[in-house]
Amino acid sequence: MSDPFFHPISGFDLPRFAGVPSFMRLPVVTPDHARFKDVQIGLVGVPWDSGTTNRPGPRHGPRQLRDASTMIRAQHPVTGQRPFETVTCADLGDVGPNPADIHDSMTRITEFYSNLVTTGIRPLTAGGDHLTSLPVLRALAAESPLGMIHFDSHTDLFHSYFGGTMYTHGTPFRRAVEEGLLDPKRVVQIGIRGTAYDFEDRDFAKAVGIRIITIEEYFERGYADVMQEAREIVGNHATYISYDIDFVDPTFAPGTGTPEVGGPNSYEALAVVRALHGLNIVGADMVEVSPPFDASGNTAFLGVSIMFELLCAMTAQT
Repeated sequence: MSDPFFHPISGFDLPRFAGVPSFMRLPVVTPDHARFKDVQIGLVGVPWDSGTTNRPGPRHGPRQLRDASTMIRAQHPVTGQRPFETVTCADLGDVGPNPADIHDSMTRITEFYSNLVTTGIRPLTAGGDHLTSLPVLRALAAESPLGMIHFDSHTDLFHSYFGGTMYTHGTPFRRAVEEGLLDPKRVVQIGIRGTAYDFEDRDFAKAVGIRIITIEEYFERGYADVMQEAREIVGNHATYISYDIDFVDPTFAPGTGTPEVGGPNSYEALAVVRALHGLNIVGADMVEVSPPFDASGNTAFLGVSIMFELLCAMTAQT
């Protein structure tokens, strides 16, 4: 029998516009809480965008994502899954960043997630810009490299910015490969598009064996075929899922710092995650939601809807 303590508050019991917002109306269980050790999947906010190189704002993402997540109900509309009754889930609060020191912030993030690994909690993260993924991976891949399925319009594989700045939201997965956190032959990047400075990032991907599926190939083949290949690439081994909201066309998700036109619609944004069910997912993130660029809040609502799909995919393997 599932533990009622970890069930979200129902909109039948308290209106969804009322109460203190937490991720999906789950209990807030910080590391000093008596029930922390009982959490199996923890939702974590990382309100940090020190890696942003153009339009800032993802530091405000977790707060708006929490607020929008009060609209999430307990049952999946297609599979009928009720993830909150299958595993114990909780909002673990935010990692407190140091907005004045990028390396200190990454250390804080890694330490927070290392505690989750030690406790046996799988994380579902709300960023934050995409540099957030690097310190998370430092914790999750401390023992051995992971595979990764990465939804994005950008590869985030660049060597550096501005003549030698190594840590930006455009470099996390280059660093992760160099640090041995990712097995590049088990990494697939889906949805890549947009004008480019050059192809240095793609040349690196080719050299180390990362599979890039451009948006042109994605639409030519269809998402079902693409996702079947993605599953084959990562196999049954431990895999991380990283989802940048700018994977989605900005018509549906304008609230992001580096939008690229010509992307998937909101239905396909959900459908690609449904294709992850059954994989060995050790963690996942939703990043680059930037509330200042979408006053409607619709980008955040799409973001948390994708997070619910990720949660269901993580639950399906148990």
